[in-house]
Amino acid sequence: MTYPIKGSCQCGNITYTLKAKPKKVMACHCQECRKLSTSAFSITTVVESKDIEFSGTLDEWVRIADSGKKNHAKFCTGCGNRVYHYNPNDLSSIRLKLQPVNVTDDTIFQPSVHVWVSEKLSWFVIPEGMPSFPGQP
Repeated sequence: MTYPIKGSCQCGNITYTLKAKPKKVMACHCQECRKLSTSAFSITTVVESKDIEFSGTLDEWVRIADSGKKNHAKFCTGCGNRVYHYNPNDLSSIRLKLQPVNVTDDTIFQPSVHVWVSEKLSWFVIPEGMPSFPGQP
């Protein structure tokens, strides 16, 4: 894969440039991520903050996680797409939710781990040998 790669929200008001390979790609099966993705799981790409640049106006949404911690999210005010999650106490990395669709090598967004499989839908089968965790590792 050649960097940088570009991505955007559905309406195009938010764009980003990813300048380096992600640190980690996770498939999250928790109920909140399934609501977010309207699918069996959500893909979360952990990237160093210094390796990504955003353009456009983002708004913020915060919810309390099961752990009691606040889950901070940025989203597009135009289409409502969730763009990324972050920890305000550690801004060195973010959890990118928007995956670019026009890439020649889509394996960089292939999950290397499945988390919150304790909440996984019964009909979804995790590939054999794939690391998985009942909650957040």
